Amino acid sequence: MSINTVQAIAKQSRLASRQLASAPDSLRNLALAKMAEALESVKLQIMAINAQEIIKARDEGQADAMIKRLTIDDKTFQYMLSRLKKVAQLPDPLNRILTGHTNPVGLRVYKKSVPLGVIGIIYESRPNVTTDAAGVCIKSGNAVILRGGSEALQTNTLLADAMIEGAVTAGLPQHAIQIIRTPGHDAVGELLKMDDYIDVLIPRGGKGLIQRIAEGTRIPLIKHYDGICHLYIAADADPEQAVAIAVNSKCQSVQVCNALETLLVDQACATSMLPLLQAAFAANNIELRGCASTQALLPGINLATETDWHTEYLAPILSIKIVNGIADAIEHINRYGSGHTDSIVTQSLSLARQFEAQVDSASVMINASTRLSGGGDYGLGAVVGISTDKLHVRGPVGPDELTTYKWVAYGDGHLRE
Repeated sequence: MSINTVQAIAKQSRLASRQLASAPDSLRNLALAKMAEALESVKLQIMAINAQEIIKARDEGQADAMIKRLTIDDKTFQYMLSRLKKVAQLPDPLNRILTGHTNPVGLRVYKKSVPLGVIGIIYESRPNVTTDAAGVCIKSGNAVILRGGSEALQTNTLLADAMIEGAVTAGLPQHAIQIIRTPGHDAVGELLKMDDYIDVLIPRGGKGLIQRIAEGTRIPLIKHYDGICHLYIAADADPEQAVAIAVNSKCQSVQVCNALETLLVDQACATSMLPLLQAAFAANNIELRGCASTQALLPGINLATETDWHTEYLAPILSIKIVNGIADAIEHINRYGSGHTDSIVTQSLSLARQFEAQVDSASVMINASTRLSGGGDYGLGAVVGISTDKLHVRGPVGPDELTTYKWVAYGDGHLRE
């Protein structure tokens, strides 16, 4: 795809974003409803095209995890529609008065929420990102440029075209949603140069993809590189609850960014707790790797190395370390963690508050699975990813997170003295 074509798309998005910024919430919500209706009308076509792309991916030797992310079955399709409907039900993230006052000479000053402008989403495999991204961007009044992976190009194009039709039917500008329709890396390279038109890029995919984008553009990014998530089982943890949370955190879906990768067990309960955990993980075919102290209590497991503490497995592998109290656990998390999601199991409010205050992560869970740190479970409806950055958003990125603000001052002929 030529630079002129990508530039034309970016320019169109910029113009559309200016119209979207003043579109009322009722119109944006109507567009989301029409987008869901349009998707339902082409469901059979989407499923058929997706099935063909799955066959092609298998023939090309793609990994099972990739195939799973690529697949749209009936449950996935209904989930995609439900996310569009849920995001429409959220409060309007725009035009909220965040703060304000009248100064001593009568100048009325306030700060209100406004869209970021044009959002570029570059992602791999997951067709549900196509609908989530469009939904979140429309709700927050942003124009969106979608660039999915070539392995799902036809599926993503069909999804995008249906949503474009729905949005236009509702009265939104034609270029509020756009998708780059050509495979290959050239189009992405050109997109990264569009800093005059694109306000933010959000890469969704593996660490390599995110690094390439971060190193190849001057456009600000919302991103996370790794999801090295921890669970600390405190000395006073209820054993049944601790095992259930640990198993759900790791086993509910091993290939996602908020799956558990390192389990920290307090030495005061390790002797009784570790055999229970080993049996539960064995039932789920999870390979355990432990520190020397863990290995002594669980003979037969592999020794965890320094590399393991730094690793996001995205696989049925779990590293375990015995720690000497909560301070040791927090030190390990802040040293090796990626700032994504970390959890504690404890019956002590003071330990929970210490963990909350001192663990430097986007999501801190108390007596809850790490798998809950997402847009749906946080009540955000659809999200466009998880951010481990600190500027300007952190954690699940929903409609509120795709806004910025402007200052407004109302005077009556006021002049600077």
